Amino acid sequence: MHRNFPVQSKMPYSIINDSKVIIDYSAIFCGSPVKLLKSALFMDVLARFYAKISRKKTPTYIFLREKLPKVADKDVPDFLVNMFLLLVGYSADELVGKKDKHAVLLGADGREWIAALGRDLYNYWRRFERFVYMEMPKKSGKGRAEMHHAHFVRACENLRDLVMETNRILIESLAGIEPNVYRQLPAGSNMGMAIENIEWNSPAFLADFKGVPFVRLALMEPPLILYSRSNTRKGIFKEISKADPRVFKVAHEEWFCFPVKAGELTVFVYFHRDYISLALSLCNLFEIADYGDIYKKTPDAVVLFGVPGAGMTELTEYFEDKKSGVMVGLVKHSDEADYFGYFKKMILTLHNAVMINRGRLPIHGAMVHLKLKNGGSANVAIMGDSGAGKSETLEALRSIAEEHFSEMKVIFDDMGSLAVDAKGRVVAYGTEIGAFVRLDDLSPRYAYDEMDRSIFINPDKKNARLVVPVSQYKEISAGYPLDIFLYANNYEPIEVASPLVEFFEDVGTAMDTFRRGARFAKGTTDEKGLVHTYFANPFGAWQRRKRHDAIALKTVTAMFKSGVKVGEIRTRLGIEGFEQEGPMAVALELNKVIMRISKKKRK
Repeated sequence: MHRNFPVQSKMPYSIINDSKVIIDYSAIFCGSPVKLLKSALFMDVLARFYAKISRKKTPTYIFLREKLPKVADKDVPDFLVNMFLLLVGYSADELVGKKDKHAVLLGADGREWIAALGRDLYNYWRRFERFVYMEMPKKSGKGRAEMHHAHFVRACENLRDLVMETNRILIESLAGIEPNVYRQLPAGSNMGMAIENIEWNSPAFLADFKGVPFVRLALMEPPLILYSRSNTRKGIFKEISKADPRVFKVAHEEWFCFPVKAGELTVFVYFHRDYISLALSLCNLFEIADYGDIYKKTPDAVVLFGVPGAGMTELTEYFEDKKSGVMVGLVKHSDEADYFGYFKKMILTLHNAVMINRGRLPIHGAMVHLKLKNGGSANVAIMGDSGAGKSETLEALRSIAEEHFSEMKVIFDDMGSLAVDAKGRVVAYGTEIGAFVRLDDLSPRYAYDEMDRSIFINPDKKNARLVVPVSQYKEISAGYPLDIFLYANNYEPIEVASPLVEFFEDVGTAMDTFRRGARFAKGTTDEKGLVHTYFANPFGAWQRRKRHDAIALKTVTAMFKSGVKVGEIRTRLGIEGFEQEGPMAVALELNKVIMRISKKKRK
């Protein structure tokens, strides 16, 4: 259900599907509990809550109807608001003593019912995914940014404090005493964003998006738990020659833009407000682009998430606009697209297409830079498709690394790129500052260790995910010469002829393995059983296979010439019972390999 308050107007808020509320802070600013209780937002939330208990015929609803027989059902929310307003200034005992008309609900036989109603209403509000935005002055990026940052943070804190204060006043007025325990439950916004209209060099076909504001700052209160309507990614990312012009016809007041840095690329991620929770979760995964990356610039790529599906044959499609050189990704507005993986993978697909254009090899995998206590270092990359065990192996390596490693930096956790430099070295670059990890295959301790910074998505379902920041942008974009490059094999058992870690003897054997891209699908997508994906990368690699293959051959050849150890690991992540044991066994063996290579480098 959509409330007819368009976002980015001066109307105060929008409620979407009875699950999300988006609040314009400047339009709904409330300086006191009385103003909060009088606000349209509070009245709307209370009316929705009352409608819910009415449909369910809860005991609280029955109590209200018994006590208020002369009040029409549709007028009960107004009656309750007026009672709450009185309770801000008077205790329940005082209202009963004054024989106020609202005292009918506050006698000895009713006070507990009203207290329970207040608790249920508070919990009902807290179950909304709550978002606040505040518009910054135009061209604020050219001035003192810290002033706007402070104002934005304070606005989010004010809303949180005001909601908690109002709730506590009502509780104390009903109980007649102050509580012995104060619980600081998150009650304001889960996430906030400061937005700004910024001039940029837009291709003509994106004219309808010119008025969409950019997210300049983001704020979240972790741990944050979100629920999406879909829990896996399905289908393909289809490359098309051009799009139907109708997909670009949108109501810009329903859209925002989250500009990100995907490695060295600037990507404008436009999203319909229905997907705001997942879109803002990008703040844990990508660096937000600066004002200077946007103002009067043309981005390297644009994602349009939630467009009309006119002319689209797939849920996700992308194309290269030859005139502007911009890579454009399209995601159709649908419940099926309500999954964070579509945001992440569309951005990375466009990144990969641009990298292929620039002669770099995109890598679907994970990489770490290791500093050893003996003074050595090693740069290790593991290539593999979803569920192959690349991230799990590196996390297992981290857990056993105390003895030998002084530092372990994640350079990429899903997608990176490889370039051959002037010295013939293969240098790796990352794309993301965070990780979108599958909790099912990680130790329970991992989730607890990362809880204070994390966004949990569908934590009680299969393929539960965690979005967590892991690196700094300057680190992932610096470039690291490779020492070890491995393919993650998750389906083969360990035998004498198939060890945990095995290195290839020549370029041909390596290329055959990479091209075959075999893995046992883990249920993170709609694939099942043993599947094959060219270079373990369905995100732009196979779509441009001829160009990609030439770059890959050049890059793998350079690996062998420059002394990079190229091989595969057998994580056994696709074999039942080895979800944690498999990556840990590989990590123990890989640790020995790293120590040997580090020792040789030091000599």
